[in-house]
Amino acid sequence: MQVTQTSSQGLKQEYKVVLPAGELAAKLAAQLSEIQAKSQIKGFRPGKAPIGHLKKLYGKSIMSDVLQEAVNDANRKIVEENELRIALEPKIDFPGGQEEVERALTAEGDFSYVVTFETLPKFDIGAFDDISLERPVAEVAEDDIEKALQSLADRAQDFEARPEGAKAEKGDRLTIDFTGKLDGEPFEGGAGGDVDLVLGAGTFIPGFEEQLEGAAAGDQPVVKVRFPEDYAAKQLAGKDAEFDVTVKAVSAPKTLGLDEELAKKYGFESLEAMKTAVRGNLEADFDKASREKLKRALLDALDGRYSFELPESLVAQEFANIWGQHEQESQRAGQPVAEDGKTEEETKDEFRKIAERRVRLGLVLAEIGKSADVKVDEKDLTDALVERARMFPGQEKAVWDYYRNNEQALAQLRAPIYEERVVDHLAKLIKIADKTVSREELFKEDEE
Repeated sequence: MQVTQTSSQGLKQEYKVVLPAGELAAKLAAQLSEIQAKSQIKGFRPGKAPIGHLKKLYGKSIMSDVLQEAVNDANRKIVEENELRIALEPKIDFPGGQEEVERALTAEGDFSYVVTFETLPKFDIGAFDDISLERPVAEVAEDDIEKALQSLADRAQDFEARPEGAKAEKGDRLTIDFTGKLDGEPFEGGAGGDVDLVLGAGTFIPGFEEQLEGAAAGDQPVVKVRFPEDYAAKQLAGKDAEFDVTVKAVSAPKTLGLDEELAKKYGFESLEAMKTAVRGNLEADFDKASREKLKRALLDALDGRYSFELPESLVAQEFANIWGQHEQESQRAGQPVAEDGKTEEETKDEFRKIAERRVRLGLVLAEIGKSADVKVDEKDLTDALVERARMFPGQEKAVWDYYRNNEQALAQLRAPIYEERVVDHLAKLIKIADKTVSREELFKEDEE
């Protein structure tokens, strides 16, 4: 094997590799000999089929595997001997074209190729004791607990049938059948039976629920609405429709107080025990929001701290992921991919900057984690895998097996855990001052 470095530009390292025909022929001959010893081919005694005959039958197939293995071994050797830290799988070109490949497959000529490795940048991570950040914190107030309890009471809301002939009011639950029509013709997905609808909940098309206020069981009103312009089903967006509705039952909400009965409904021994549990959950939510704010500030500080060349392949891969997600979300919402006041190309430029930021921070966090010997515990990975499996009821074993048997998928599951561990490590090295804020400020979403 002959290896010559042909180019070194920034993070890209290019090598020309020549695999001599003699070496390839020797590997082919060795494998043909192994096959000969086991061969049972009609017309020949077991293990006595001529090598030439076997070469005609299996030569190209075997040589294809030989070439693939030789290329993999050569690339691995280049990486090890040159101590390359590669970003993604290398790019391979065949300057000799198909003719050279065909000659190599028959062991009649040398096999050459050019391999390009894109490497990870080298940079000094430095120290972090000069970073000072504020961590927003908020106390859980009694009012927060009351609102949470009321929300739980609303979720456990019971309804009781109204007297015969009673008219529906806002907040009542109606059980209805309906058939939607466009220009007098039913449309796909526009019908439903025994559907429960709480008036004022806003779960149906705007204007639908309001027209059912005052209806009684047995009534058959015709509801006229216009689908919103941004309706997800494009064939219905902005169109006028009529719904033939049959009101089958009208029920009124039963008042559910914040009392011992509510606590027992949720499996608590007492209302006080339920309040303690609710407080604990709220404090966990507050702590999580506080951590996310601190993490965002820390990432911003790191992003402004480092400047180095980024691997084009990683940026392109990250951009493709986030742009593809943006396209899907835009399509579901029936909106153009271009953001307000921008062209599609300007929007793409914004997303490229996001991709570059993510790649830069990913490399920085990886380097910090490597320097500090940050590890992901097997228990943390198992907990994350269990949580992922729970997202697919009935398919838990299939999900578990998929991740356990797919190292790349498992790596994707490990990555966010590793990032959190690196953030925990950095939090011990920087200066953090707690700042008391309101609940609203703590949970206010940051602009991207």
